[in-house]
Amino acid sequence: MKTAIITGGASGLGLAMAHEFARHGYAICIADIQEKQGQEVARELQANGTAAFFFKLNVTQESEWLALKDEALKQWGKVDVVINNAGVAAAGLIEDQSVEDWKWLLDINVLGVALGCKTFTPLMKARDSGYLINVASMAGLLHAPSMSSYNVSKAGVVALSETLKVELSSWNIGVSVVCPAFFQTNLTNTMRTSIPGVTKTINRWMESSSISAEDVAKAVYQGMASNRFYVLTHTKEKLLWWLKRVSPELLHSLISRTTGKQVRRIMEKVGEDKAQAEKVVS
Repeated sequence: MKTAIITGGASGLGLAMAHEFARHGYAICIADIQEKQGQEVARELQANGTAAFFFKLNVTQESEWLALKDEALKQWGKVDVVINNAGVAAAGLIEDQSVEDWKWLLDINVLGVALGCKTFTPLMKARDSGYLINVASMAGLLHAPSMSSYNVSKAGVVALSETLKVELSSWNIGVSVVCPAFFQTNLTNTMRTSIPGVTKTINRWMESSSISAEDVAKAVYQGMASNRFYVLTHTKEKLLWWLKRVSPELLHSLISRTTGKQVRRIMEKVGEDKAQAEKVVS
């Protein structure tokens, strides 16, 4: 029996990956902080014939990761695949994002992934077998303005994955890093931002995407099956990444002329509205 632990598996891409891997015969652990929803997903998988269980996990807590490892060994005796999918988002200008928001984002998006890899690597090394799938974002490869903390966190996931790809190869442990752009998911549910209207805009971009969470999940499984390191799901953004490697200055200029100017107009409008409100009050 093949086994997979999926963090953030109670919703969004994690849920889609749970169903995709179950379809290929994997036993599934839904590891998520959302207990009620996670339990429901585990029961749904079980009803469809999948060996599944739920484990409540805060990915920033090493003690909880160690408890998950013990439970997985108790249930299965081994762990074949760990999918570090749990993550959060934030947006804002560099001067507006609080230190607390930076710490919150990096703790979940970077430390949470690192702890997942750290916890299960020794088990995989002992068997000379295993696979780590780290879910980053195209934001880890292409860095749009007003997303500094999110970009940094996802670039960190890419860097960690690149390191482990080489570091673990002698033990036959595979590594993939998943870098999707906008697709239909629930990313903004917990998003923190200081930019007015940005959540609505991102939701609109996600809703208009022709790529679903199920599409990304299929690409993830296929990437693992072919031992592909970069799992890139969006053609346009893949081309932009190619442009960045060929001519980074050209890409920076392109982004600056488009999104950079849009952000400035939005913030200038916010400043004007604030000044007008203060004038009325006085």
